[in-house]
Amino acid sequence: MRILSIALAVFTFAAASFGQAAREADPKDVASLDSIMKAVYDSISGDAGQKRDWDRFKSLFHKDARLIPTGKNAQTGLFSARALSPEDYISRAEPFFEKEGFYETELARRVEQYGSIVHVFSTYESRHARGDKPFARGINSFQLLNDGKRWWVVTIYWLGETPELPIPKQYLKNKN
Repeated sequence: MRILSIALAVFTFAAASFGQAAREADPKDVASLDSIMKAVYDSISGDAGQKRDWDRFKSLFHKDARLIPTGKNAQTGLFSARALSPEDYISRAEPFFEKEGFYETELARRVEQYGSIVHVFSTYESRHARGDKPFARGINSFQLLNDGKRWWVVTIYWLGETPELPIPKQYLKNKN
């Protein structure tokens, strides 16, 4: 009987958790490719200590979405990637955003589309404050889905620019 009670309690908790939906996206944020791209960059940008609207951020992502930072390991010289859920990204970024301002803006964009799927190569630059010089640049590779009602971010996969790996000129100007 005790096992049945525990199982029932676990099932009840799991069902209640499953039923809790994330905040619904603002229709303006997900109405077009331009609007969802702007919403992603806006939702992560702000002054040091400024609370980000993480509910807005999460509302842009597909339920199985991944954010994948990549980079070169200084010790091995090999490139690696780490897949994060939007929640993982938030828990890693929040402590940094408490101490440092972070503004990421799009410099250029290349878009490839087939049906409901879109790939965007989005060249970015990052600043600690709006008027500062950029401290970093790189390319965000977005994979997006239009389900017929709205746009979803499925993946953001990125690599920062380094002296050994400068951003090629063709990715510093818009193609589309």
